[in-house]
Amino acid sequence: LLTGSDTGIGHALAKYLDSLGFVVFAGVLNQDGPGAEELRRTCSQRLSVLQLDITNTTQVKEAYLTVSEKVQNAGLWGIVNNAGILGFPADGELLPMSTYRHCMEVNFFGAVEVSKTFLPLLRKSQGRLVNMSSMAGGIPLPRYAAYGASKAALSMFSGVMRQELSKWGIKVAAIHPSGFRTGIQGTAEQWDEQEKELMEKLPADTRQAYGEEYLLGLRNYLLQLPSHCAPDLSPVLGAVLHALLARRPQGLYTPGKGAYVPLCIFCCFPLWVYDFF
Repeated sequence: LLTGSDTGIGHALAKYLDSLGFVVFAGVLNQDGPGAEELRRTCSQRLSVLQLDITNTTQVKEAYLTVSEKVQNAGLWGIVNNAGILGFPADGELLPMSTYRHCMEVNFFGAVEVSKTFLPLLRKSQGRLVNMSSMAGGIPLPRYAAYGASKAALSMFSGVMRQELSKWGIKVAAIHPSGFRTGIQGTAEQWDEQEKELMEKLPADTRQAYGEEYLLGLRNYLLQLPSHCAPDLSPVLGAVLHALLARRPQGLYTPGKGAYVPLCIFCCFPLWVYDFF
């Protein structure tokens, strides 16, 4: 079972696992959208597209009933909690509370609800729970307070589940990719809307402290973000495949060029060294 299969990593992963012969349940936010239609058109008959907004309890329960009916006593081998949102990348003081709440709702609470709902099926197969976190979930990165906090919560949840579920033979992994071009950056219209909300809710003294030039620069940072991200998703797909199939999967994967470097500096050096870096 994959969540967030409309675009990006989830979409590529659904196609990749289908091509390898997996029976894939691809959860999508919009079952009539272009991503869902492309999966139906290009993948085998083994793949099922499920309407699955992970923040909608009813849809999560309906997806569980659909999957249970299909797998029956065999159970479900893997859950990949991939669905996620970025939120507007800006300083933590500038972000409206709605951004913090939305990030937590999708990136953390949604993944927890899917996990809790489907775990009985994993227990039957002694399968795998794979959570798509982020480099920002393991180390503090400027302008990612909301996104990073939600992914850090997901990473901690993964660690605790890894310990607690081991008695049933269920293995849990967290994936911390570096920057990849996934579509999570959103559309220009979405950013216009979020930027408008951010600017409207800024107190006058905060706006003055940061300055108009800095605030306008946030949009440029956002527009340049994809150019700093790797277009080839194969390192992430390979990490998820290893987490699903290896006899001894790692608890943490860091796919992407140099993804482990900031983590090593953060863990092994004084904090001022990391902050300077």
